[in-house]
Amino acid sequence: MKPVVHPLTAERWSDFTKLFGARGACAGCWCMFWLLPGRIWRAQRGEANRKAMRTLVQAGTAPGLLAYAEGEAVGWCAVGPRANYIRLATSRVLKPLDEQPVWSVTCFFVRRDFRRRGLTVALLEAAAKFARRHGARILEGYPTEPRKQQADVFVYTGVASAFRKAGFKEVARRSPTRPIFRRDLKPATARSPDNAGIVT
Repeated sequence: MKPVVHPLTAERWSDFTKLFGARGACAGCWCMFWLLPGRIWRAQRGEANRKAMRTLVQAGTAPGLLAYAEGEAVGWCAVGPRANYIRLATSRVLKPLDEQPVWSVTCFFVRRDFRRRGLTVALLEAAAKFARRHGARILEGYPTEPRKQQADVFVYTGVASAFRKAGFKEVARRSPTRPIFRRDLKPATARSPDNAGIVT
């Protein structure tokens, strides 16, 4: 499928909240898990996390991308400079590989009726273009590669197969099921415009 992808802005906030629903995608997260220390994230589960994300968006920060089909938001991908994601710096498995400035794709949420239809790959392609437009030269991701089938709630960082399809390469694996992937972001060319696939 080829969805239309937009950065999350204040004007699209209602589309985001409708997609995430009353539970904030999962357990009141509102995609704040990687942005906050664990203690604060747990204390803010639910409405406080929603307000924290709302504050980010109202400040003019686009913390991720919304994929649309038939005029409705059906998928989400969090993307931004790795330095924004506090939890990554403190993770034993996902700590920085080197000192290169990278952007990170940290989370996905896809509406149930659009899962397993290639939407994650489309979001990864759009995330690469979005990051490149903002000056990034490396995009990093942290998918899971489980040894057996897992419920969707446990693969919110994406699955390795989707990253491979989107042109990412595995660069490290400190845990059997948690590889780190990277994609080099070459400057756009006339044949491959930088904003292809993204409507702003």
